[in-house]
Amino acid sequence: MATTKVDGGAVALGKPVIAVAVDDSERSFHALRWTLLRFFSSSGAAGSTLPFKLVVVHARPTPTSIISPSATGAPDMLSVVKADLTKISSKVIDKAKETCLAHSVRDVECEVHEGDPRIVLCQAVEKHHAEILVVGSHGYGAIKRAVLGSVSDYCAHHADCNVMIVKKPKHKN
Repeated sequence: MATTKVDGGAVALGKPVIAVAVDDSERSFHALRWTLLRFFSSSGAAGSTLPFKLVVVHARPTPTSIISPSATGAPDMLSVVKADLTKISSKVIDKAKETCLAHSVRDVECEVHEGDPRIVLCQAVEKHHAEILVVGSHGYGAIKRAVLGSVSDYCAHHADCNVMIVKKPKHKN
């Protein structure tokens, strides 16, 4: 059971929360499906109770992370970029909801927050008192990970819960 400390004592909040990070990559949806199969598979029967509360979190980039405000034509472009990012976020959440429904999970909370995914995910863990954060692995090598930064690595070190990094299996020929 998920708990939080209030004035030094523990107060029960309900079912344990599993937060799953999704973006528009196949790897993040593999992680969502993996979570649904392993933690929510017994929920298929009508009237059954889910063992966990599921929260799906999508971090939408800020428009200024895509285009510099000082670039030529930036004010016009920023509104276009923001509209595109909003449309992408909507598609990601719709796909996440469809994926959950396909696994007979109807009770899911979906959130979209603007900002750096590393910060957004750690804040979602705190907000929901999540016991597990599930993230997909993009499989970057050491150099690319050092240059781009790894969301999963950051969360593993900074999130206030267990972090499950789900790798998509490589297909063997």
